[in-house]
Amino acid sequence: MSDVREHVVSPAGEDGFVRGLSEAIGGPRGEHAVPETPSRGGRFWTAARIVLALTCLTLALHWVQKSPCRDGAWADHSQYTNFCYTDVLALYYAEHLNEGAVPYVDYPVEYPVLTGAFMGVLGLPIHALGEKNSAIPQATLFYDANAFVLSLFAIASVAMILSLRRRRPWDAALFALSPVLLVTATVNWDMLAIVLAVAGIWLWAKKYPAAAGVMLGLGMAAKLWPAFLFLPILIVAIRSKQYAALVNSVAAGVIAWLAVNVPVMLINFDNWRRFLDLNSERIIDWGTSWYVARHFDPFGLELWNDVPAVTNLSLGVFLLCCVGLLVFGLRVETPPRLAQLAFLVVAIFLITNKVWSQQFTLWLLPLLVLARPKWPAFLAWQLAEVCYFLAFYGELMGASGKQVFPEGVFIFASVLRLSTVMLLVVLVIRDMVRPELDVVRRTYADSPTPDPDGGPANDPPEDERAKDGLVPAVA
Repeated sequence: MSDVREHVVSPAGEDGFVRGLSEAIGGPRGEHAVPETPSRGGRFWTAARIVLALTCLTLALHWVQKSPCRDGAWADHSQYTNFCYTDVLALYYAEHLNEGAVPYVDYPVEYPVLTGAFMGVLGLPIHALGEKNSAIPQATLFYDANAFVLSLFAIASVAMILSLRRRRPWDAALFALSPVLLVTATVNWDMLAIVLAVAGIWLWAKKYPAAAGVMLGLGMAAKLWPAFLFLPILIVAIRSKQYAALVNSVAAGVIAWLAVNVPVMLINFDNWRRFLDLNSERIIDWGTSWYVARHFDPFGLELWNDVPAVTNLSLGVFLLCCVGLLVFGLRVETPPRLAQLAFLVVAIFLITNKVWSQQFTLWLLPLLVLARPKWPAFLAWQLAEVCYFLAFYGELMGASGKQVFPEGVFIFASVLRLSTVMLLVVLVIRDMVRPELDVVRRTYADSPTPDPDGGPANDPPEDERAKDGLVPAVA
């Protein structure tokens, strides 16, 4: 489709909340103004370039916010009082990278293989430099190197979102200006899994199902959750009868995961399985639905202390919800968009899981931008996340022996966060049931691809194409 026809949607013209804010700078774009296209905005500063610049600004401010912790010399709980704690520095020492230990070979790492490899690729050369020159601040250099690369992953994620939403580039501003990105971008290595997951969606949308599977398989080798995105692919592929694309994607994902994991399994299986053992052994984490339920339990049930029971129950509830999502996705009248299903499955996992580390919220960010790019509910969720972020650091101080506020404050913040994520789930489901409310679907209503992320699912079914002689019939 030509660039001339792909007019950029103006947020102030579509969203009442943004329209109200725009009055402070002169109001929405005039109806007689020359329409903006993906490659033509304000000369150099097109919408896409502005969004990328905003992303860089937010990441730079994030680095400033974390800078008090960059040296790793945390004293008197300064990592909590400055709100700058990051696993990147803590695990440089805890995983013995500062001693030159090779992940999985010399020491079991608590993360999947690709994340551990990423830690080693950056950490071991820095340790080697520090051995040669003791004046080099290894901790600071390790954090800065990680922050730089993870920021590149965030920028790449935004660039792919912009590519997927040529008519709606301002949607990516939700990612670029997110307070969650500002305060948690480099708390851990989650941005590695995020860029791989977004790449998987991007490649599926561009009709490269095998390559999409590879990216999701690598994402699963970095963090588990990108594997959940195969469920949305399954649903859209079944509804569109694109079975070959489904098989290619899943097979490629499995091969990619095995290619990364099998060599480590052969080198040291016990060190490889540390991630699985740790997840099965972890108790109920702060801020989860299980943590809140335990707080309000009037009977003092022993269930909450039975780690295997909670692990199996949380997994069972999640799998049951996945079955429900599968049935709903296959039966809802209008075929759902891939991004809607992707957001739902990951949000359901966070709601039902016994662990919800503060940076896990980043997983939802690109998926919500693609699934439901509307500012009011997004900002409500972000406000809840900021409240939780502040309460979480207060809880960390309390666990360190310096109580900041009563436990009820943290419970309130946890309930607020859970409630807003549940609200987003309800709103996305409503858009699926009532597609006329789906702003993305409306934008692409005149397009031959009503789901801009649908990829092969936008093609005619395989049996119809075979009938027309476009592809050979599958036996």
